[in-house]
Amino acid sequence: MSTDGGLHIGIFVFDDAEELDVVGPFEVLAAWEQHSAIKPHVSTFSRDGDGVRLAKGMRLVPSRSADDVGPLHLLVHPGGWGTRALVADPTHLDWLRHVRAQTPVLASVCTGALVLAAAGLLAGRPATTHRDHYDDLAAADPSVLVDTEARFVDDGDVVTAAGVSAGIDMALHLVARLETPEVARAVRRAIQYDPAPPV
Repeated sequence: MSTDGGLHIGIFVFDDAEELDVVGPFEVLAAWEQHSAIKPHVSTFSRDGDGVRLAKGMRLVPSRSADDVGPLHLLVHPGGWGTRALVADPTHLDWLRHVRAQTPVLASVCTGALVLAAAGLLAGRPATTHRDHYDDLAAADPSVLVDTEARFVDDGDVVTAAGVSAGIDMALHLVARLETPEVARAVRRAIQYDPAPPV
């Protein structure tokens, strides 16, 4: 937990989370720490603090466990194959509802939105997810207003991003929203993020 009074940001990691869902937002938010006047601090955490194996084989050792991550201002929940187990895990869904009650901003990347929906946290709200999973999001909670056009959807205290790389755009948006667009542009330049796909 940040000890300097700044914003505390946690990225939840789990087995079979999609790599870029985790490290894309982490890269943006960690770069924000270096360009910010408001002292944000980002860390990763898993349920028990143990290391995880992400969807394509990357291994990651988180900074903390869910029990010691402390109060968060922003929680980022990635997607990936591991969400299939999480949407059916009552313990995880109960934990998420508990954390949501004391966390000002909740964000998801890709199929992380399915977990939020399974926990009842997207009821009646606009949201998005990976384009291959719009129907799954609607099935998880038919009251969700699924946005099939947006890279990310900001509904105030809940922000959802589309598939994988959209998490970078969402994180830059959150930097602009939580501090200033100027700082977000400085972060974008620092990580040399200027999409121009070669194919």
